[in-house]
Amino acid sequence: MTSAGLGRHTLAAEVTNISRHGFWILIREREMFLPFEHFPWFKDAPVGALLNVEMPGTNHLYWPDLDVDLSVESVEHPQRFPLVSKVQAPPAPYRTRRRKHS
Repeated sequence: MTSAGLGRHTLAAEVTNISRHGFWILIREREMFLPFEHFPWFKDAPVGALLNVEMPGTNHLYWPDLDVDLSVESVEHPQRFPLVSKVQAPPAPYRTRRRKHS
């Protein structure tokens, strides 16, 4: 009996906990916290998409459902990597006043 061929090799990375302030990720036996304040791409992500993390290289994390790439160094030292995003925040919701009927 022959076993199936090997799939694409990925190193271990796992989201271990999520809170309203951020989430913890286990990378090579080291757990690190990613606060949403420094990593806003994940704040409104569905849990399943956040949990679906891959580590295709020794210094590369990828969330395919969110199309987010991060270097491990940016997780370890977020202060070295200022946030740069081409996505603009949506405008504040437009509110209409209700007229009182006389």
